[in-house]
Amino acid sequence: MGSRLFRIESSRVWVAFTLFCVSLPLGSQTPPQDPSPAPPKQSETAPVLAPPPPPSPAPNASGEFTISANVELVLLDVSVRDSEGGFVSGLGKDAFTILEDGHPQTITQFANQDVPVSIGLIVDNSGSMRSKKPEVITSALVLIQASNPQDEVFVVNFNDKVRRGLPDMVPFTDDVTMLRTALTSTDPVGRTALYDAVLAGLRQLEMGRRDKKTLVVVSDGGDNISTHSFKECEDAVLQSRATIYTVGIFDEEDRDRNPDVLRKLAKISGGVCYLPKKLSEVQDICRQIAKDIRTRYTIAYVPQNMNKAGVRHIKVDVHAPDHGKLIAHTRTSYMVAGQSGVADRHKK
Repeated sequence: MGSRLFRIESSRVWVAFTLFCVSLPLGSQTPPQDPSPAPPKQSETAPVLAPPPPPSPAPNASGEFTISANVELVLLDVSVRDSEGGFVSGLGKDAFTILEDGHPQTITQFANQDVPVSIGLIVDNSGSMRSKKPEVITSALVLIQASNPQDEVFVVNFNDKVRRGLPDMVPFTDDVTMLRTALTSTDPVGRTALYDAVLAGLRQLEMGRRDKKTLVVVSDGGDNISTHSFKECEDAVLQSRATIYTVGIFDEEDRDRNPDVLRKLAKISGGVCYLPKKLSEVQDICRQIAKDIRTRYTIAYVPQNMNKAGVRHIKVDVHAPDHGKLIAHTRTSYMVAGQSGVADRHKK
């Protein structure tokens, strides 16, 4: 596949929290995958913390970056930009400082590689999207084609109801033709079940084979028909390991427009919210998203006192004298259930 699918909030980037042996495979993927997704593994019920890797991960025989071990860790995917908003790659581990609840953490794993990810495209198909849909489909395909060719992708279309775009026997694919069909499979009509769609996307994302996971949400209005609340949606995002990028293509006269929801979804997850003023800007936004996904740093640390339940707050600073002021974007918090040190997944 070639390319894939905006105001940047402060302190966010890609933060993937995993509770299992983390492996970032680069193997090729065929369009239809296993027709019967495996039952949920521990990682799907414990998305925030993961068994961390050995102190110095190295590429395996095939050149893949692999993390595996038997204790808990927090795995962050971090995007770094300079003062002009440009992406900064090539930094070393010593450039990063991590604080959890104000306490310095020791970085145990570090990598900067373009690895495949699992991506869900969550696309609004309510009635108000009818005139915008051709541009949205084109932009989504731009994102897909600009992404890593080994990414696995699915589509969720939503209006009054939430529908999978791909055939039932194909949970993910890297086939552009199949994804184009998925994006065009729902007629724009009805209202906007945004929260239901995001929750469905998070559930589908957990079935992905890739350890890094991303949702890209495109909508032109606020939710007005979901069976789930924003609080339920917010909790699920906080407890997931997904990074969410949101694109709001609002009509000024739309009384249901609610850009704050899209901002919050992106901020909670460490993603980016884009609010273009013109529909024609969406293609370039999708190129930015694809580039951001592909240039993230993978940073891991072993947290302390995992028996203490509650929300942990994370701050990542980055300093490199040759680059001037740098800003690290990453998830700013995660949730711990306590006792076993495993984060509860929001179940709905």
